[in-house]
Amino acid sequence: MTKSKTDELVFLPLGGSNEIGMNLNAYGFGPANDRKWILVDVGVTFGDHTTPGVDVIVPDPTFLEGENILGIVLTHAHEDHIGALGWLWPRLKAPLYATPFTAYLIREKLRDAGLGDRVKLHEVPLGGTIDLDPFHIEMVTITHSTAEPNGLAITTPLGLVLHTGDWKIDNDPVVGERTDVETIRRLGDEGVLAMVCDSTNVFVEGTAGSEGEVREALTELIGGLKGRVAVGCFASNVARLDSIIHAAEQAGRRVALAGRSMHRITAAARSVGLLTDAKPFLSEEDARRWPADELLYLCTGSQGEARAALSRVAEGNHPFIKLGQGDHCIFSSRMIPGNELAIGRLQDALSERGVRIYTDRDHPGIHVSGHPCRDELRQMYQWARPHIAIPTHGMRRHIAEHAMLAKEMQVPETVAPRNGDMVRLAPGPAAIIDEVPSGRLFVDGGMLVEEMGEALRERRHAASNGLILVSFALDRRGKLASSIDVRGIGLPGDEDQPLGDLLDELAERAEDAVRKLKGEALEDEMVIEQAVARTLKKASQGIWDRRPIVETIVLRV
Repeated sequence: MTKSKTDELVFLPLGGSNEIGMNLNAYGFGPANDRKWILVDVGVTFGDHTTPGVDVIVPDPTFLEGENILGIVLTHAHEDHIGALGWLWPRLKAPLYATPFTAYLIREKLRDAGLGDRVKLHEVPLGGTIDLDPFHIEMVTITHSTAEPNGLAITTPLGLVLHTGDWKIDNDPVVGERTDVETIRRLGDEGVLAMVCDSTNVFVEGTAGSEGEVREALTELIGGLKGRVAVGCFASNVARLDSIIHAAEQAGRRVALAGRSMHRITAAARSVGLLTDAKPFLSEEDARRWPADELLYLCTGSQGEARAALSRVAEGNHPFIKLGQGDHCIFSSRMIPGNELAIGRLQDALSERGVRIYTDRDHPGIHVSGHPCRDELRQMYQWARPHIAIPTHGMRRHIAEHAMLAKEMQVPETVAPRNGDMVRLAPGPAAIIDEVPSGRLFVDGGMLVEEMGEALRERRHAASNGLILVSFALDRRGKLASSIDVRGIGLPGDEDQPLGDLLDELAERAEDAVRKLKGEALEDEMVIEQAVARTLKKASQGIWDRRPIVETIVLRV
């Protein structure tokens, strides 16, 4: 790393600047060999078909381990901003700061990880301040698709940084306050050195739309339906939950919650005075006996998650909820890129049961994004007037497009970092001055492992090529003392070539390979295993046009 004896203000994204999700941002102040750091958000992203067996992915914090971290500030309660705390806090070991709703959910997360008694969690009021010398942080109220979202005004001896977090402009947010425009304008008047800003919807013209409009659309749609109604949405969107509950009650329906996250989020919301006007929720068991026309299920699983409530309903194995002919399912959520196949399968399965599906494609008013579109981004730049624009929270194409938009808005300097790029904000021109270790860690079998670790590579290989198990016994002279048993997993056969016959052929090939070994080679089990593996992989290539994993077990008798 470049060493400096003078004070510098730096920004370091370790998550969120190459993908939508998994936020981990660091701000450092001081000379290069003695910096003090604050971290903003510690989030997760989720696995897909390319990461078999891995559901949760977290940023790699290796560079920050052992650094002087003064605190971790959480902007809001979405999983891509707080979801990695249980996994990474033991490696960061710094006090946490969050507003009440977010703090409630963090406590649950820490308790689940067995960290509840070890972590100092400071609850900060809305609009409150945090002093972590040399950083002074002011929580700036914004609007987003969850309760109590915050931007951060970070004052340092070398200038002020506005970290927007996730945000949008919504004059009718349903739940919570409007974006604190006056504070942002005041910061702009005082001088914003740099703005680190959300890039998620940079390709979308116009504005994201209002939650108030969604409430009206849902009320109209649900009011005209007969039969059971299920609504899938993100549980963390408290305003959306409030609107769905309002629409249900306007239509004379009682609400039953389906899914652990729904119960967790509604409890957190009520702990800070939200959702208190709603009628008591029906239990799933009580809802079974409720009249169909007077019932609405509020469900997790709008992204097709395998174990979520909607998927279990679609598969017909939910213990209490049954939907069928004459019932309805409303998807009040966006389709996250990468989830298209899972959502399509879920909707097809519901349709097979006779359930009518409603999405924002055929009913555009039933969902709006929680992130700023281009007109909102332009407005934010007009309010804040930063000297440096740093786009974050998006894929590479989002970051690049946002940088061009900032230049159109006459921002003097723009830096578009990748994860691991250390950006000097002051003194002098903004620039990427270093690259530190970064990447992703996979939560695999309850353990944190490297992104391209051997276990996952083998799992991917086995998933696409299959597995061959070989076992036999050798006597003391290295002669075969048993027949060779070959078994296959994930390998095909047909009427002309039954799998059993193909495996018998492989057993003969393996026997030939063992008999060809002489002398000391027969004493080295690794040499034997490698000889069998080479032979069977080559034979498999000819039979199936693939090279499966070959595991050989040699017994000595």
